[in-house]
Amino acid sequence: MAGEIQRTGSTNRPRVLYLSHAPEDIYDVVRRMAGDEVDLVLMDSNDDAARCAAIADCDAVIVASYRLTGTHLAAAKKLQLVHHQGVGWHDTTDWQTIRDRDIKLAITLSGSTISVAEHTLMLMLAACRHLSHADAELRKGKWLVNALRTRSREVMGRTVGIIGMGRIGYQVAERLLPFGTTGLYCDPHVTLDAATEQRLNMHKTDFDTLISTSDIVTLHLPLMASTHNIISKDIIDRMKPGSVLINAARGGLVDEGALDLALRRGHLQSAGLDVFEGEPPSDDNPLLANPACILTPHIAAGTRDALEQKLAAVFDNIKRFFDGQPLENEINLHQHQD
Repeated sequence: MAGEIQRTGSTNRPRVLYLSHAPEDIYDVVRRMAGDEVDLVLMDSNDDAARCAAIADCDAVIVASYRLTGTHLAAAKKLQLVHHQGVGWHDTTDWQTIRDRDIKLAITLSGSTISVAEHTLMLMLAACRHLSHADAELRKGKWLVNALRTRSREVMGRTVGIIGMGRIGYQVAERLLPFGTTGLYCDPHVTLDAATEQRLNMHKTDFDTLISTSDIVTLHLPLMASTHNIISKDIIDRMKPGSVLINAARGGLVDEGALDLALRRGHLQSAGLDVFEGEPPSDDNPLLANPACILTPHIAAGTRDALEQKLAAVFDNIKRFFDGQPLENEINLHQHQD
C-alpha cells in the first residue's frame, strides 16, 4: 500500500531511515548490512508525505540519490546524524539546514571508488569506438564495418586529462597505465609526489592547459556552486578538436546543450556520460538522440560489490556514532562555504 513503511529491529535502538525508495533486492542487501543493532525504516513507496512521517522519529537517515530536503528535515525532530551512502553530499542534501541545526553529516569513502573508475574507463573505450551507435545500427540491420573506421580512435597513446585527482581520479590513472597514455591532471587540493607522478606518467598542470591539450577529458569532482557548468560552451570551444569528454561525476558540471552542439558539428569526437543535469533526463534532452554519445543511467557506482561495501561502512559508522565513538569521515559544514 502506498505510503507504508517497513521497520525491523527494536525501538530502543537507533532508528535509521533509508531515504530512497528501492527495489526489494536492494532492501535485502540493506537489511543484511544493517544487522540487528539498529531499527531500520524502509519506504514501501516513493511517497514524500510518508517520508516525512517516517523521518519524524528517526535518529539517523541514510541518503543516496534521493535528495534530503528542508521539508524532510523540518519533520525530523529527533535527527542527530545524516549519513551519505556515497560522497556527493553537496547536491543531495540541504546541507545549510543540517549545518544550522548542528546535525552531524558523514560520507562513505569506501565502495564506489573502484566501480566508478572502471566505469569511467569503459566509457572512454566505448566513446572512442562509438560503441552505442555501432550496436544500435547493427540491430537495425546496418553493417558499419567501414563507416566508423576513420572516426574511431584507440585509447593507447592518447593524452588523458583528469579534472579532480581524488580517490576516483587516482584509480582512473592507475587503470590507464596499461594503455600507455600520457596523463595530465588539475586539482587545487591535490599534488601527487614526484615518484607517483612518474609511475603513473601523470603531470600536474593548470585547467586551461589540460582543456586545450587533452585528447580525453574526464571529470571527477563534486557539484557545487563553483563547479556548476565548469565545462561551459566557452570551455568546450577551447577543447582540442576531435577530443572526447567523459563525465561519471555529476551532470551539472557540463552544459549539455553546448556539448550536444559541439558533438553535432564535429568539434568533439564523442562523449561518455553517466550523469545528467536533470535525472532522469527529460525526453527532449538532445543528447538522448545524439549518436556521438555513450549514455548510462547514473550507474557508475551501481555494482553489488560497491553497494555491499558502502552499506557495511555506513552501518558500522552509524553504530559507532550511537555507541559514543568518534564518527568517521565527518564533514565539517561550519567550514564549508560553497
